[in-house]
Amino acid sequence: MTTTVSPPPAEAPGRRRTRRRTTDRGFNRVFRWIAVGAGVLILAVLAAVALFLLQQAWPALTAGEDELASAVPRFPDDTSLLEYVGPLVFGTLLAAALALAIATPLAMGIALFISHYAPRRLSQLLGYLVDLLAAVPSVIYGLWGIYVLGPAVQPVWAWLNEYVGWFPLFAGPVSPTSRVLATVSVVLAVMILPIITAVAREVFLQTPKLHEEAALALGATRWEVVRTAVLPFGRSGVISAAMLGLGRALGETMAVLMILSPGFLYSFRILDSSQHQTIAAYIAADFPEASGLAVNTLIATGLVLFVITLAVNMAARAIVARRKEFSGAN
Repeated sequence: MTTTVSPPPAEAPGRRRTRRRTTDRGFNRVFRWIAVGAGVLILAVLAAVALFLLQQAWPALTAGEDELASAVPRFPDDTSLLEYVGPLVFGTLLAAALALAIATPLAMGIALFISHYAPRRLSQLLGYLVDLLAAVPSVIYGLWGIYVLGPAVQPVWAWLNEYVGWFPLFAGPVSPTSRVLATVSVVLAVMILPIITAVAREVFLQTPKLHEEAALALGATRWEVVRTAVLPFGRSGVISAAMLGLGRALGETMAVLMILSPGFLYSFRILDSSQHQTIAAYIAADFPEASGLAVNTLIATGLVLFVITLAVNMAARAIVARRKEFSGAN
């Protein structure tokens, strides 16, 4: 006697769709909570860092001038904490601004060449080389700045001082060692160059092809296509890239510490030594031997750098938001 096994009844299509929809809703809910948790974690870490800096810097912020002068070795008499940190802020902003002014045009040119001018194989090779620059440690940049770049740019600094000495940045005596803010700015520009180039390159590659083809159909040259279609589209991205590079330049420590001959002056003479110092290099140089109130003073300078970096990023976000019509997301 033969038994016939009947197949199981097929599931209705509507029930399968309902089950899939229920599963997708569960995944969406989990992903939403993961995303919200990640955002809250970032804010919590940022708030924790700010609270730590404020708590540790509070003794220095509330201390008197006599206490600071007795606790900090290089703290001048009859000077407030704000007056002491002022030259450090000035040197930090001046070095970062000069580095940004040097690196941004070069980075935009390299990014445009890689994205719109170079052949495919050459653009891939240049992209790898640019990314490789970002992986070089800052100590290597410091050694390169001391032993290679410094002697090489010494004639350039002397020429600038001789022929363009009427400009405040190139006035004054020229240091024979090249351990000056101008050399530091060039090294910082090389360090932030790959960051700005990589972001700008990706932004330029996202330009809609229809915009470029429309410009070419109207008879535009390659440069006119770049000027009328690529640059307006990538303007907000270039601003964001420049702000990322500026943040790196503001917080760079080892290269500045190794190259710059420090000073505590409000001076625009970037070719003279013992004129400037940055906050990060100052903290790295003095922290190993500091104790007591001197440590709180160093943390207070770190709090100032934290506020400056936060203000720079907020200003960048405001600029990008005002020009959101050029953003690739739109």
